[in-house]
Amino acid sequence: MNKKEKILESLDTVAIEGITRSLVEMNLVREIKIEDKGVDITIAAENVPVIGNDNYKRRIEEALKGNGGIENAKIEYVDGKPQQVNEVKNVIAVMSGKGGVGKSLVAGLLAVALRRRGYQVGILDGDITGPSIPKMFGLKGQPIAGENGMLPALSKTGIGVMSINLLLPNEDDAVIWRGPLIGKAITQFWEEVYWGKLDYLIVDLPPGTADAPLTVLKTLPVSGTVIIFTPQGLTKMIVRKAVQMAKNMDIPVLGVVENMSYLYIPEIDKKIEVFGESNADKMADSSGAPLLAQIPIDTHLAKLCDDGNIEDYQSDVIEALGKSINLENAEAKKREAEK
Repeated sequence: MNKKEKILESLDTVAIEGITRSLVEMNLVREIKIEDKGVDITIAAENVPVIGNDNYKRRIEEALKGNGGIENAKIEYVDGKPQQVNEVKNVIAVMSGKGGVGKSLVAGLLAVALRRRGYQVGILDGDITGPSIPKMFGLKGQPIAGENGMLPALSKTGIGVMSINLLLPNEDDAVIWRGPLIGKAITQFWEEVYWGKLDYLIVDLPPGTADAPLTVLKTLPVSGTVIIFTPQGLTKMIVRKAVQMAKNMDIPVLGVVENMSYLYIPEIDKKIEVFGESNADKMADSSGAPLLAQIPIDTHLAKLCDDGNIEDYQSDVIEALGKSINLENAEAKKREAEK
C-alpha cells in the first residue's frame, strides 16, 4: 500500500454526521498532493450539508496522525455539486406494467440482498404518488439539505434512501401532481442528491409505461430493469408491455420476479396458489430474461415492512435475489443490441 492509499484509508474513517458514511464513501476527496512530510487534501464539501470546516479539519488531522511520515496536513474545501462527486456504477430500474404487484417490496428486498453481499447500495424512490420505501425501512424526518443538494437518509444497515415522503410535512400528505412534475422530481433525486460512491442504485419506478418511467429510462444511465408481476393471467399482457418498453429503449431486462406466488402452510407442508397457477416460467420465456425469484405471500414479511424492519427479513428469496443480478450478461446484451 503506497502513501496515497494509506491516506485514503485514514480518510475513510472520517464519517459524515447524520448518515455515517465516510468522506471517501461519499467520494468527496477530490485531490491528494503529497510533498515531503506534508499533504494537501482537497475536499468537495464547501456547500455539502453538515460538514463544518473547522470540525472536519480537526477530525481529518486526527485521522492522519497514524500515517507515518505525515507531520502536517493542509485541508482545502472546494465547491462540489452532487453531479460532480456521485459515482454510481449500476442503476437498476424496478418496474411493472401495473400497480399493486409489489414493485416497491421487491425493490426493497433487492437492495437488502445486495447490501448483505457487501455492496454500497442506494434506493431512489421514484413512485412519487405512492411512496412506501421509507416506511419499509423505518425512515422518517426531513433529509439534511444544503445549497447544492441533499444527503439521502441512511437505513440501519447503510442503504441510502431518497423519497418524496421524506420531504413532506406529513407522511400521509397526498402528492397530487401531473406527469411532468413527477418526472422532474425523479430527475432531481438523481441530480441533486449526494449519493457518493454506490455499487448499485435501485430505482423504484411508478407503475405503467407513461411519463415517469419514460423519464427515468431516458435520463438515468440505467444498466437494466427488473420486471415484477403476479400470477394472475391478466398480468401477462401487462408484463409484455413493460418488457417491450425496455427493449424499445435498448435497456436489458435483467430478469423477472413473480410476487405473491403462493402461500405456504407449514402445518400441512403445502403451497397454495392463492391467485392461480404460476406464470413464472412463461413470463421468463416471453421476456427472454431469467426468473430471479418467486416471492410467497408471507405475513411475517408484511409485518416487518409495516414496522419498518424489512432489513431483518430472513429468507432464501433474499439470497436468490442477491445472487441473480448478472450485470455482465446485461452489458453483453446491450452491446449486442447496439451493433
